[in-house]
This record gives sequence, C-alpha cells and structure tokens, in this order.
Amino acid sequence: MIDSAIEPGKRLSALGVYYFTRAGVSAVWVALAFTLGVANPAIGVVLLVVYPAWDALANILDARASGGLGTNLSQTANAVISIFAAIAMGISATSGLQAMIAIFGLWAVLAGLFQLITGVRRWRAYDAQWAMVLSGAQSALAGGFFFHLSTTQAELSISSVAGYAGFGAFYFLVSALWLRFRTSARKA
Repeated sequence: MIDSAIEPGKRLSALGVYYFTRAGVSAVWVALAFTLGVANPAIGVVLLVVYPAWDALANILDARASGGLGTNLSQTANAVISIFAAIAMGISATSGLQAMIAIFGLWAVLAGLFQLITGVRRWRAYDAQWAMVLSGAQSALAGGFFFHLSTTQAELSISSVAGYAGFGAFYFLVSALWLRFRTSARKA
C-alpha cells in the first residue's frame, strides 16, 4: 500500500510494483492487439473496451492505496471517465470502429490530463513523476489525433491505437525502473 501511514521506502516500493504491473499489462494488451486483435476484428473490439476498463481499475487501486478515492480526486475522475469510456465504446461497437476510435480519442485526452495532474500532484512526494507527466501530456495529444482520425475516411483497426498503449507501457516501465534505481541509490 502507498498509504501515508506507511514509511516512505515502502510507499515507493509499492508504487514501483504498481508501475511495473501497469507496464506489463499494457505490454500484453499491445501484443494481443497486434496479433489477435488485428487477425480478428471482434477480438479487437473487445480489446478496445477492455483497455479503458483496465485503466479504471488500476486508477481505483492506486488511489485507494494512496490514501483513498476522496484524497486522490484526479485518479477518481480518471477512473470515472475510463468506466464511461469503456461502456460507451461497448455500446458504440455496433456503430463501427470510427465511433469507437472517436470515443477512445476523447477518453485518451481526458485520461491523459488526469494522469498529468496526478503526476504533478505527486511530484514532491515521489520520484519518477516526470515520466508520468510526459505520459499524460502525450496521451492527451494522441487522443486528439485519434479523435481527428475518426472523422476522416481512414481505414481504422485496433492497430490504429495500439501504439498508444505501447508508449504507456514504456512510460510506466521507465517510472518503475527510475523508482527502483533511486531507492537503491538512497539505500547505498
């Protein structure tokens, strides 16, 4: 847990585990998206719904471990937006990929902004938040691009957004490794 009652070293360790977990799940999602999702569009649709649902769960778990949902309003808002996005994408699946990618884009903008806010808020307390701030900013920009892409005549598939999750995995991995490096350096 990352609760304030726990000593700082254990909080950093728990945050590192959280970042490693987020990186791993995102990497698996990307692999599934580029293989099964591209080969079978129905699986791609399911994966598109699962991604913001996973993001909602991860934000809830991290917020609860960091003092609660009421204390971590940016993560709570991120979770709510992610739940709505997953539901909206599930409903819009019958309308086609254009609608799903539009919703995915809007979700990425908002989720990125809330991640950026969370990173800035945690900046003093934890190391490695620069990667989370960059990730949030890049997510917001990518989301705008995805929304724009959905308004064009471009042929879309899950691969249109899978790289987004790949960058997310990269940023979470960088944050986890940075925390581990900084924790080891402090002990030495």
